[in-house]
Amino acid sequence: MQHRFLHRAIELAATNARSSAGGPFGAVIVKDGEVIGEGVNQVTAINDPTAHAEVLAIREACRKLGVYQLPGCELYTSCEPCPMCLGAIYWAHIDRVYFAATQQQAAAAGFDDAFIYEQIPLAPEQRSIPMAHVELPEAMAPFNEWKGNPRRTPY
Repeated sequence: MQHRFLHRAIELAATNARSSAGGPFGAVIVKDGEVIGEGVNQVTAINDPTAHAEVLAIREACRKLGVYQLPGCELYTSCEPCPMCLGAIYWAHIDRVYFAATQQQAAAAGFDDAFIYEQIPLAPEQRSIPMAHVELPEAMAPFNEWKGNPRRTPY
């Protein structure tokens, strides 16, 4: 692990927090020792709840490399990834993640994701946001189209 990349993520987070442009989070994606993506939390700046530092860094790295997955890459982030970012990291196939602050430290600063972690294992109908499975005959049509498309790109 190269501490300079983790220091860069923390620097991005602190600068972002000072500017009031978004939350106190920063992320850097590295491939072969080179930074290929950076992101800072932009949730309030652009009114997008998915605009977390890690997600934006992943988007930039994928755009820069012209790919939709990032094997061979490492993510350095100022804080332990939230559940959404964790999902994005797995979908991106990032090799390794290094983080500075823990989720407990983030919670102490007002960024508590524990309630989301608690919701994940619950059955959909037991979650705090009501969810209901609606059975429809055409529900499988998109998947059938996908499976039958010889030009599809599996991921």
